[in-house]
Amino acid sequence: MINSKIPTVRWDGENLYILDQTLLPITVKEIKLNTPEEAYNAIKELKVRGAPAIGVAAAYSLLIGLKEKTNLPSNEFFKFVKNRAEYLNSSRPTAVNLSYALNRMVNKIETLKDNSTLELYNILENEAKKIHSEDIDICRKIGEYGVELLKNDYGILTHCNAGRLAVSGIGTALAPMYVAQEKNIKIRVYADETRPLLQGARLTSFELYESGIDVTLICDNMAAFIMSKGLIDIVITGCDRVAENGDAANKIGTMGVAILAKYFNIPFYIACPSTTFDLNTKTGNDIVIEERDAKEIINFAGVQTAPLNIKVRNPAFDVTPNELITGFITEKGIIKPPYNENLKKAFV
Repeated sequence: MINSKIPTVRWDGENLYILDQTLLPITVKEIKLNTPEEAYNAIKELKVRGAPAIGVAAAYSLLIGLKEKTNLPSNEFFKFVKNRAEYLNSSRPTAVNLSYALNRMVNKIETLKDNSTLELYNILENEAKKIHSEDIDICRKIGEYGVELLKNDYGILTHCNAGRLAVSGIGTALAPMYVAQEKNIKIRVYADETRPLLQGARLTSFELYESGIDVTLICDNMAAFIMSKGLIDIVITGCDRVAENGDAANKIGTMGVAILAKYFNIPFYIACPSTTFDLNTKTGNDIVIEERDAKEIINFAGVQTAPLNIKVRNPAFDVTPNELITGFITEKGIIKPPYNENLKKAFV
């Protein structure tokens, strides 16, 4: 299994390491992030990606070189940490786990400024480790709840990557599939390639294949055909932010999959941790959608495939309306509509 050798995110007590996902599946390489700027760029450039993994990496990124600042007065140390958190938080706007982890770290020491700066550093390090370990436990619980939806010989469609490579544990959307494997439930997984950066092709198909799960890779525009042939029994995707009303932002193309699932009467589930629910955001219209560089569209796998000066739109996410979502698979169980009521019951 891919992360049994190299974890997605690793902190050794002094340094932060990540598995560089931009190199997969050709090269499996762990890289060290030496500065906050390198951490910022790693998140921005998708070297570390997936909402939970981004949150864990961001928490540890606050610690890079921070011991050198423990000679500062406590109030100045706090201001330094807060400024670094604000900087890291600007790396990507859509995934709520990024701001959740950073805010949690800052809030942890805000009322403890009477402590020494070395004590504050130790508190921050322990909190980052806690965020990390909680992510592992949450993924296991999502898998245990999600596997209840799966039966022998089920065909499952997923979009983008929400597996081991996107988190610290066994994933979110892929967690039920790994638990199904443990329970000897035979499943067939169809992975959308996920244009333009091919997270489904490079990451999902890679990790499932390496883990011995029956996986078939398809182009994004093949999903309707595969569904029409009766090969899909359930759709499970991940998510980067859920609004109060249940609208959910995930990798671009997810909304189209949900619309197709509705047409073919296929259940559409989103698997995500409680940290992904943003009840301060009223609807999907209020979610900021990241627009990425045009080069990602103009080039395919490093080869130019469109005129260099062509106008390009490159939204990284779309928002699936709540009425298309059958339920959310979380560490607290499976949450069904009405979401305005049931999300508050689960997370407030």
